[in-house]
Amino acid sequence: MTQNPMKGQPTEKAAVQASKMAEQTKSASKRRTEQAREAGAGMQGVAGNVKSALDKSLNDQPMATLALATIVGFFLGAIWKA
Repeated sequence: MTQNPMKGQPTEKAAVQASKMAEQTKSASKRRTEQAREAGAGMQGVAGNVKSALDKSLNDQPMATLALATIVGFFLGAIWKA
């Protein structure tokens, strides 16, 4: 009886490939998580800027701010309905 020297190698190769894929998936997941955190921090900064601008506008020009809010609401409603 001769033993096949290739026996077991395909399984080992598959295990190595699966391990590599798992590492790549983990790495990609970490990168996406970090990107999401950075995007969230950026959005918080933008929201703070918008809030400051809106507060200033409400104090300085309340009627213009109301008109702008009305126009934005109209366009959002038109887009939503379309």
